[in-house]
Amino acid sequence: MRIKNVVKVMNFHSLLKVEKAKKKAEKYRDVGEEVTDIVRKIMYNKNLILDKKVLTVDESKPVLNIYIANDYGFCGDFNASIRRQMKMDKDCYKIVVGSKITLKDEKIILKISKEDFYNRFVEIESAIYKALDNMEYREINLYYNHYNSSSSFSFMGLRLFPIEFDGDYYEGHDYVAETDPEKMIRSLVGFYICYQIKMCESISLAAENLNRSQITKLALDKIEEIEEEQKNDEIREKNEKLIAKTVENFKKISREET
Repeated sequence: MRIKNVVKVMNFHSLLKVEKAKKKAEKYRDVGEEVTDIVRKIMYNKNLILDKKVLTVDESKPVLNIYIANDYGFCGDFNASIRRQMKMDKDCYKIVVGSKITLKDEKIILKISKEDFYNRFVEIESAIYKALDNMEYREINLYYNHYNSSSSFSFMGLRLFPIEFDGDYYEGHDYVAETDPEKMIRSLVGFYICYQIKMCESISLAAENLNRSQITKLALDKIEEIEEEQKNDEIREKNEKLIAKTVENFKKISREET
């Protein structure tokens, strides 16, 4: 009974954390969609492209991937998809959030624990801005577990840079810049990437707690199943003793009559 109560508390806390993380992620998402739209309009503005004031990707450069894992209890299955992706990405440079990802890779340029994500986010931010200033990578991607609904989550990859092009250049938007336009675009894209990382960390946190909630719910179901079996065994044993006693009494009465 004590174990059952502990698991119930864990399940309850997981559900509370799911809701808290969802609300946080929704705040990021609402603003994130607007930021994405603004950055895309600048990145693919026809006038800026003609003036060669946009960021040009060098296809010979390597790829940088960012992975958001989990450091808390019941994280084995949750982190498995992250490990698989990292093993596949042999030639990519990596930033890893999650100390329980123990995969050794010489291309890991930064690794921080999930608990220190916000305390050390400035290190991630610095790596992103440095990469954009020097155009060190042809592509920056993010991998994490995405919260879909109250019953499911899925592993997801998201390209952060270059920002996805929808096939049409934006016209009718002309900009007057009092600073270096390319430097301004780098700064804006860096802000966009860091914003997306924080948003996805919140979504991942919701998925992480959903995973924990599902595991504790299965544990509760198993405990209740065991309790039911024990209860049935006790009833069966009690009935068997009662039957045995009844038979013994019947035999005793039969002997006395004879």
